Amino acid sequence: MSIVSDSTLLSSLGKGDSLHQKVLATFPLCDVTEEDLTRNPQMCKLMATLAQHVDKTGLTMFLKSELDKAEQRLQNHRRQWLCSESLYTGLQEMIQDCCVREHHATVPPDQKMFCETVKSCLEVAQCVRQLDLSSTTTEDQSSILGLRSEQVLELMPAEKNVQRIKQSLPNELEKHLKKKCFNLLSYYQPEWENESEGLKNSKLSHLSALLEKEKKRTESLNETSKEKTLLLQRQIQLYTSELTKCVQLLQSLVLDHRLKIQTDLDRKKLEYFEGKCELVLQKIKAEMVDIQLDTYTPEAISAHKKIRENLDSELKACQLEKQSIELKLSSFEILGKDFETLAEEYCRLRQEIEMKNWALKEFTQYKNK
Repeated sequence: MSIVSDSTLLSSLGKGDSLHQKVLATFPLCDVTEEDLTRNPQMCKLMATLAQHVDKTGLTMFLKSELDKAEQRLQNHRRQWLCSESLYTGLQEMIQDCCVREHHATVPPDQKMFCETVKSCLEVAQCVRQLDLSSTTTEDQSSILGLRSEQVLELMPAEKNVQRIKQSLPNELEKHLKKKCFNLLSYYQPEWENESEGLKNSKLSHLSALLEKEKKRTESLNETSKEKTLLLQRQIQLYTSELTKCVQLLQSLVLDHRLKIQTDLDRKKLEYFEGKCELVLQKIKAEMVDIQLDTYTPEAISAHKKIRENLDSELKACQLEKQSIELKLSSFEILGKDFETLAEEYCRLRQEIEMKNWALKEFTQYKNK
């Protein structure tokens, strides 16, 4: 790069956002932001330098030129192929139309001869094309069925018929193509079908521009539809995500609220059942008092209470004595079977002593009498 261009770039770097915007516009496919260029001025300088040698897609100028030439050659070959293909298709359609007319009406001899000659010429040309050796075929390989192109060309119609066909073919083909164009025009705009031929020719000359305009509009609508579809999908995903969060929040709120209400409800039920049990107990006590008053006098009830108190006190004393005896027995059980024998002997002696004391007491009473 020359010194002048370097100085120009360096001066441009000091202009602020102008160079940044120019670099970003030159490389739209590059994932670089203006902030990146501001933080890296040398990178901005490098990209500005590259902008003089490459296009927006990253191709060099020479490669871009060669690509444009190749594209132009491809378009020329494609145009030639389309012309040949259109001519061949038109001739095939003319032959088919003639065959269809033969089944519905009488075809003039000259038209019938015209269609047969064109059909024969096409078939011979197609066979010759198939028999023509390509660059990948060796001479040692035999042709199809052993035929040669010269043998197939002998099947061409008479030369005078071919010459007559060559003279009338352009006009016939023009009529056929014009008819197809008029049919296409009527299909595109049905209201133009009944108009004059001159007006149809005028509108037909603008049909390609209209179709191209419709094509561009359709492509634009398709792109807009794709963008809206992507936007709609993003919005649906965002909406679904937010809706899921809302549902989870509602579930947590419902659960917390339900647990709180359930706790309050259980507490109130417990208070209710406690109050009801207390009321039932009070009612039972009142019934017991009524039964006592109906059965006994107040003095008898007072006496029963005293008797019950005495019995309760004696019961408590007996229970205490039982507990002490059980403790002693448990301590005696530790001594084993020998102590059990002694205890039985002791019980037997106690019983004998009690019997003798009773007998002595009875004998004393009898003696005193």
